[in-house]
Amino acid sequence: MLDGVFKLLGDYGNPVPRYTGPRCLSERLSVGGCDLCQQACPHGAILIPQSVVIDPSACTGCGLCVQACPSGALEYDVTAPLNAVREQKTAGRPNAGAPADAGAKLVCSKSEEGGKTLPCLARVTVSTVMASGAWDVPLTLVHGDCTACSLGGPEVPASVARVIEEANRLRASTSRAAQVTLRPHDPALAGRGEQVSRRGMFGALARGARNVAAQSIPDSPLPFVDWSEPEDRTPSEWQWRVRALRPAPAPETAVYWPAPVVDDSCIDCPVCANVCPTDAISREVQADGSVTLALSLAACTGCDACARSCPPQAIHMQEHWRFDALEQLILLRDSGNILQ
Repeated sequence: MLDGVFKLLGDYGNPVPRYTGPRCLSERLSVGGCDLCQQACPHGAILIPQSVVIDPSACTGCGLCVQACPSGALEYDVTAPLNAVREQKTAGRPNAGAPADAGAKLVCSKSEEGGKTLPCLARVTVSTVMASGAWDVPLTLVHGDCTACSLGGPEVPASVARVIEEANRLRASTSRAAQVTLRPHDPALAGRGEQVSRRGMFGALARGARNVAAQSIPDSPLPFVDWSEPEDRTPSEWQWRVRALRPAPAPETAVYWPAPVVDDSCIDCPVCANVCPTDAISREVQADGSVTLALSLAACTGCDACARSCPPQAIHMQEHWRFDALEQLILLRDSGNILQ
């Protein structure tokens, strides 16, 4: 019996995020490398001798490293918080007299408020915020006392605020911003403990465990990425960002989606394609010796590795593209017949 109770109380999956080596800018040998995940980790759980190494005994699963990773090399299951928001979707917008938290609500595990619970609000990613706007669901994000938290830390509210800002930059082309409230927990809404006798202790424990399990967002371990499948190379986070651009803008509408363009100083070397963490840039050498560079815009995470690594600095990041470009393969460079 106790095994089942303790499983309900605490076994929600492995807190360590999935690491996909081919998406890591350090493994790709991008110029300057990348240590953003290591900088973001408040527990010193990440080392980068060449690839990312996470100490599972030090990792709390807060998600700050995932929020910081520019290429999707570190991931949690994005569908779990997405489903939690969608489940709470209400019919239409709340009325003027509706409660402040009408809509969807995600709370951190230290907040003591009721609601769909994440281990830490740093698990909230751009795609979740974008999806709340696509579904027209006001979203409330509640954190606990981050300054005293041993799971996340004092940087969590600022990191989540940056996520919200980025989500609404991406959603600007839809003319419907995500309605997000980020706030600390309200002690008045804290749950009240149940006082029980020794005889009733185990029954209360089991009931409490079932309640915790019902409110906690499932945290399923992710399978390894099969790099032989091109569609799996694009992180789920960025796939959902594209899907969450709803209502769909007109094809010619400018969409914020930073991605590379190539100028005429390109020397046709393979560096940009080699360092691209999602293989969004493809390079082909034709029979006549010409070289073409193509970009799958939807697969580009905007990590900037290609621009930083380009030997002649021929690559620059363009912030806005036509909405319909997300469904196209864009020709970045055609060198012409270099054998003539």
